[in-house]
Amino acid sequence: MAKKRPLILVTNDDGITAPGIRTLIEVMNSLGDVCVVAPDSPQSGMGHAITVNDTLYCDRIKVAKNEPQSEYSCSGTPVDCVKMAVNEILKRKPDLCVSGINHGSNSSINVIYSGTMSAAVEAGTMGIPSIGFSLLDYSLEANFDHCREYVRKLAEESLKHGMPEGVVLNVNIPKLPKEEIKGMKVCRQANAHWIESFDKRVNPLGREYYWLSGEFVNMDKGEDTDEWALKNGFISVVPVQFDLTAHHAMKDINSWDL
Repeated sequence: MAKKRPLILVTNDDGITAPGIRTLIEVMNSLGDVCVVAPDSPQSGMGHAITVNDTLYCDRIKVAKNEPQSEYSCSGTPVDCVKMAVNEILKRKPDLCVSGINHGSNSSINVIYSGTMSAAVEAGTMGIPSIGFSLLDYSLEANFDHCREYVRKLAEESLKHGMPEGVVLNVNIPKLPKEEIKGMKVCRQANAHWIESFDKRVNPLGREYYWLSGEFVNMDKGEDTDEWALKNGFISVVPVQFDLTAHHAMKDINSWDL
């Protein structure tokens, strides 16, 4: 009896036609049976948002007519896409969920804002081994060719070994030629943040409006972080947990007069 091919769910936050997800789909087709459920438009920075006060639409489409995967375009957020896939579209739980390849970094503090990673986290909460992939290139003309080898390797290993309980992987790939990438490094999330400001302007009708801007600041000098790895030519692989309990703080809080 032939062994059943793995079922792989593919999603993202840049939209179903973005070059990054099309590359990810091609790689996953070589590993298993692929179902794509992704937003119909860009959803960057949506974090773990879900649609609760509006209707959701999910239409079966075919972006690439010569590829075997089933594809669904969803009007909701990346997390909506995962919920829709698992609860309405797929007949069984996926063996793997991959999200991306994102156009731009999701390292360090960016992970909490990322729709790419929130989709992976949502699948992880359902017990599905999950990985979020990002390339440090924001251009829609970004070249993803050098990502393929590493994406495939991580997906293969995840299908083989599964994922530690309560963990998903946050993978960031530097914008470097393939020959300059030194390999993959398992890291911790760097202690970094954004110093934010709002650019205040006035529209032609006299109404004030704002553009969010900011500067990314890395205070972490450790050589075991994702930011260090990326700056030194490595692909960063950060195990992310979705239990947000600050276990180290429980003793202190229990000492309060509660």
